[in-house]
Amino acid sequence: MAEHLVSEAPDEAGRAAVWRARSVTRTHRGRAGATLGVAALTFVVVAVSAQHIGRYAVSQGISSIAAALPGIIAAIAAAVVLVMAAHASMKSLVAARSSDVYSARALGAEASLGAWRALSWSGALLIITAGAWFMVVNNAAVSRTFFDLALIRDSAGKVLWAFGTNVIIFSVSAVLILAWSLVIAIARTLPGETGRPLRFLAIAYGDLFRGLPAIITIYLIGFGLPLTDLPFLSDLSSTSYAIIALTLTYGAYTSEVYRAGIEGVHHSQVAAARSLGLSHAKTMRYVVVPLAVRNIIPPLMNNCISLQKDTALVAIIGAIDAFNQSKIIAANNFNLSAVTTVAILFIAITIPQARIVDKLTERDRKRMRAGG
Repeated sequence: MAEHLVSEAPDEAGRAAVWRARSVTRTHRGRAGATLGVAALTFVVVAVSAQHIGRYAVSQGISSIAAALPGIIAAIAAAVVLVMAAHASMKSLVAARSSDVYSARALGAEASLGAWRALSWSGALLIITAGAWFMVVNNAAVSRTFFDLALIRDSAGKVLWAFGTNVIIFSVSAVLILAWSLVIAIARTLPGETGRPLRFLAIAYGDLFRGLPAIITIYLIGFGLPLTDLPFLSDLSSTSYAIIALTLTYGAYTSEVYRAGIEGVHHSQVAAARSLGLSHAKTMRYVVVPLAVRNIIPPLMNNCISLQKDTALVAIIGAIDAFNQSKIIAANNFNLSAVTTVAILFIAITIPQARIVDKLTERDRKRMRAGG
């Protein structure tokens, strides 16, 4: 009797394993089949949309080659996704017919992964197609309002020239902010009773300018200082007022980044420097600040990205920057394509900075994992 029970136990376990494998395989097969249907529908939608949108582009004066090229690329991409989904479906069918449990599971997992990949790309293609339709519906109202190529071409020179003002404001402000915020951060971290008044002033400055929106600070300085009749300060250009306002605003934010880096330096580093006879000032200069800056480069770069974008706020005080120039062009032509040019310029200058931040963050993460 005992021998009979022992001989049946492996059979029961094997049958249970086979049942579970077949259940999982059926799930993979259903998912792959559904994905194949979605991929086929995506191919049809993309191909038909590309044909209609291409015809409309040709009717608007765009060359047939330029109008057909995006549609061809989209159709090829949809065809690749369809092949991907078909391949996943074939793997699921092979897995269902396999007599080997482990092989069936492996094939089913591959089919499931391929199905999810095809489904993801199908969703992306459908979203892009919907965006293309959005650009051409209602007699291409969106395209004509925001992407008038003739107006963009005619106004690009003026916008690019005015964009130089944004670059100047950003470059000068960034240098001043890095120096000014370091002074504020050091004042914020002064030790003892003797440093309390400066700590209080640094805290008050940070709270004040972090609480004020940048556009209000620019407005108050840009229109307020000229009304004071103070020597020198009341005679500055609008670009100079913008630099002062942005320096005060971002100095408050950047000082907190510096302070976080300074306080993140291990106290043993400070103790070691002081034991060697260095004063507090020399300890900060030669030990603490270099170590702090090493750890805060990514957030400093993020602040630079925000500063670059906020240079467009200087339009409120009449500085002829790229945004203000584009508004003048838009008002004269009743079209916002020149503003789109400014948006493209800001994106083109911001994305490389964002990728640099990503690389620096990844480098710091790898260094921390390695114990560096």
